[in-house]
Amino acid sequence: MRKYYLLLLTLLIAGSCKKSEEPIPAPPAQTRPAAPAAKVEVDPRPVIVAFGDSLSAGYGAEAGKSYPDFLQKEIDRAGLKYHVVNEGISGDTTSGGVERLDRVIAMKPAIVILELGGNDGLRGLPQAVTRTNMETMVSALRGAGITVVLAGMTLPPNYGEQYIRGFEKIYIEIAAKNKLTRIPFLLQGVATEPALMQRDGIHPTAEGNEKVAALVMKYLRPLLKG
Repeated sequence: MRKYYLLLLTLLIAGSCKKSEEPIPAPPAQTRPAAPAAKVEVDPRPVIVAFGDSLSAGYGAEAGKSYPDFLQKEIDRAGLKYHVVNEGISGDTTSGGVERLDRVIAMKPAIVILELGGNDGLRGLPQAVTRTNMETMVSALRGAGITVVLAGMTLPPNYGEQYIRGFEKIYIEIAAKNKLTRIPFLLQGVATEPALMQRDGIHPTAEGNEKVAALVMKYLRPLLKG
C-alpha cells in the first residue's frame, strides 16, 4: 500500500511539472486607436533664401547668430512679413551651389540672396568656371521668377591685384548684365574691423554678422513689399 501511495505521488508531481512546461497562451493583442496625424503648420510668409557658404551659415558664431538670423530680426522690426531661410553650407563652392539649385527653387522663394564664390577664389579655381556657375545660378533663379540679390566678394591682398580684380569683375558684370541688386562687398565695414572678425580673419563674429545683416537689409529693403 505504501508503495502505491509513493507511486501515485510520483505521478502527480511529474504531471504537475509537465503541465507547467506547456506554453501559456499570450493574451489577445489590444488594438489602440490610431493617433491623429500631427498638424504641420506652414509659414504663409514669402520666403527669402540666404543661399551661400560659411558666411551665410554663420560658421564659428553661436547658434542663432548668423547674418540670416539677424536679417530676420531686421525684417521683423520693420514690420515686414517675410521668412528668411538659411541655405548656407560651409565650404561650398559655386559648383556646389549649382548642384543645390533645385532644392532652393523648390522653396519658391520671392528673393534669393546669392552669396557664393568666395571659396572658389580662396582655392584659386579658374575664374571662367566661377563665372559660368554664377551665370547658371542667376539664370535658373530668374527663370523661376525669383528676384536675385547678388552679394559681391573680394579676396585677401596676397592673391595678387590681377587675380583679385578679375574675381571682383565677375560679380560686377553679372549684376550689370542681369540688372540685379548688388551688394558691392558683403563684409563691408566688418572685414577691416578685427573686433568684428574671428581669429581666422575670414568669418565675422556674432556682432559682425549683425552688422552684415544691417548692410544686407539696406539693399534688400527696396525690394520688400509692405
